[in-house]
Amino acid sequence: MSPHPQKRRSRTSALLAVAALAAALSPTIPAVADDTAEGFALAPNADRTHHVRSAVRGGKARNVLLFVGDGMGDSEITLARNYELGAAGRLNLDRLPLTGAYTTYSVAKGDPGRVEYVTDSAAAATGYAIGAKTYNGAVGVDAHGRERPTILELAKRRGYRTGNVTTAELQDATPAALSAHVLDRTCRGPQDMKECAPNDKRNGGAGSIAEQQVALRADVLMGGGGKYFDQQVAAGQFAGRTVRQQAVDSGFQVITSADQMRALDRERPVLGVFAAEGLDSTWTGPPAKAGGTPPSRCAENPARRKDQPTLADMTRASIDLLERRSRGHDRGFFLQVEGAQIDWGAHDGLPCEQIGETVQFDRAVAVGMEFARRRPDTLVIVTADHAQTTQIIPNGQKSPGMTATLITNEGGHMTVNYATGLPGELQEHTGTQVRIAGYGPQAANVVGVTDQTDLFRTLSRAMGVR
Repeated sequence: MSPHPQKRRSRTSALLAVAALAAALSPTIPAVADDTAEGFALAPNADRTHHVRSAVRGGKARNVLLFVGDGMGDSEITLARNYELGAAGRLNLDRLPLTGAYTTYSVAKGDPGRVEYVTDSAAAATGYAIGAKTYNGAVGVDAHGRERPTILELAKRRGYRTGNVTTAELQDATPAALSAHVLDRTCRGPQDMKECAPNDKRNGGAGSIAEQQVALRADVLMGGGGKYFDQQVAAGQFAGRTVRQQAVDSGFQVITSADQMRALDRERPVLGVFAAEGLDSTWTGPPAKAGGTPPSRCAENPARRKDQPTLADMTRASIDLLERRSRGHDRGFFLQVEGAQIDWGAHDGLPCEQIGETVQFDRAVAVGMEFARRRPDTLVIVTADHAQTTQIIPNGQKSPGMTATLITNEGGHMTVNYATGLPGELQEHTGTQVRIAGYGPQAANVVGVTDQTDLFRTLSRAMGVR
């Protein structure tokens, strides 16, 4: 996506032009959600009291859609909004009616009373997955290394259909935290168990993240991570076979391309493995560097493989399969969707990669909201696990970090700064609170300032699980 820059124009005409551009880029997915469908007036100065009041609903949710933008703090959201829709535009994720913020800190290993102010993705996702603070690197265990049931496991036990979708490896921190219990996030495959001896199947444990994910048998798993599924199981029933073969033997239909999503057998769980590691980024552009870059545009990534689905594709296919599998049952489904590489782009100081992944994530949110409007018994939550290093700074500002200047779709110049690591090093997370927004039953519980672990209670209350 690389439309020509344009001169500034009036606010009204600029917004109309951006909306038309977005529609042309993605004709099947609305770039901007319809406010009126959620009861929000289009007029920016309208009194929204009635509309907010009508959005507050208790009760139970038949379906739950949890969207997690990895590393998607407010600065990262603003960066994507400014570039794609203009400063006065609104992303789909901006339009959920009930919004708050939650705190994201972790704690020390073995000492939950000692705070670590900056969390990693594993501790953050585990925090909302099990409802307890834990140490950086933990997956599905508390600060003392004890396993606790995750919200996905509890939903499955209660009769909900379940799914887990990501643009990263399925064994990466955020999807892993819902579907496995290991002492360290590096224990992704059966040959990677150095830091997780008690979890190793050779020692009587449940195995690596990949092995546990297959054993859990969620209805839908989609993402990357093929190289971990291709590792050989070391002990137990499937010893000598790969984890991928274990999945086939356990009844999964294993797919490897976007085309195969159109012909899924809805009677069997699906494992979609679309890359050896993470999926390819959707956009590319100049990396930030010391001293800055000339004003530049982002472009579609020419190296992105055509057989890889987008996050919106995976979200739509997962919702379709989960809804069909839950028909005729008392309960619907729980699905987590992660836009993982917002975080990766920020770590590497790559603003276009970061923006492209945020836009892709936002289009997946549009798919979820489209479904929720048809099924008002659906709870939608959109949030992040932590914030990242991104700063939008004045053009021409000198920085001790690395900067890149982009030409936005409304024709402005926007300078992006990364300064949590020296040039040439990875940039790092920040400890700020992040946005959480909701729509549907129990969504009012996100309003105000809460903690990451409170999301577990919001989800469990909505689904009636303990």
